[in-house]
Amino acid sequence: MEQYVKKGYLNSEFRLFHLTDQETREVEYHYHDFDKITIFINGQVNYMIEGKSYALKPYDIVLVRHNDIHKLTVDNSSLYDRIIVYISPNFMNAYKTDSYDLSYCFQKAEEEQSNVLRIPSLEKSSLFRSITRLEHSFSDDGYAAELYRQVLFLEFMIHLNRAARKNRLEFIDTAGSNTKILDILQYINENLSEELSIDTLAEHFYISKYYMMRLFKQETGYTLGHYISQKRLLLAKELILSGVPGAQACFDCGFKDYSTFSRAYKKFFDESPRDTLTLS
Repeated sequence: MEQYVKKGYLNSEFRLFHLTDQETREVEYHYHDFDKITIFINGQVNYMIEGKSYALKPYDIVLVRHNDIHKLTVDNSSLYDRIIVYISPNFMNAYKTDSYDLSYCFQKAEEEQSNVLRIPSLEKSSLFRSITRLEHSFSDDGYAAELYRQVLFLEFMIHLNRAARKNRLEFIDTAGSNTKILDILQYINENLSEELSIDTLAEHFYISKYYMMRLFKQETGYTLGHYISQKRLLLAKELILSGVPGAQACFDCGFKDYSTFSRAYKKFFDESPRDTLTLS
């Protein structure tokens, strides 16, 4: 059975790095337990995030929330150049006040049901200028260079959120994606604690269950049952880390009995629900 793996590890609240590759292997479906921002600079890359496919253009901004299952395909005929930022929720919360919230861009992207933000006119954009300053900072090895990059990243986040609030960004649509599958994905993620059997979903969406399963796999790369199971487990871990007892998290994320939940949890995370609580 396929299993989505966790990639990337965040040992602090924030990681920022610039990567350039001539040869990039196809990255299979995976997830992170932190939020991720990719500033795409150059290359030929297609991002698939929760069933939505995006062909990137230079200086597109890709927002991937924690636990989003995603993959990317890279055409190695050109250089793949990008800035990647790993961010913990605590980092964003440290800069949250009653008057501003740097995670607003993620909230706006969720409302727009799009993970990719595009700057319509680069030459007129203060956001684009902040990106180029951040890009150039990676060749700066002067005094407090790492701190300087963090300051420039915060400047980028301020401009990003200003642009999102004033609708100065295009939230790239997913016209090439199957709207029925997008509706099913949204329904699953909004109802993980409810009954989500194949028959129930097929009845809810007025679709043949065999056609639905085949189409879901074709459009997303996931089997329907496996997707539901792993999204429930990811939700359960998030609940446990927030202080919810394992037994309650089991039922809150849609499992029917604790022993089945515990076995699935340990197989997926290589630790028991109790271990998660102890290690957090």
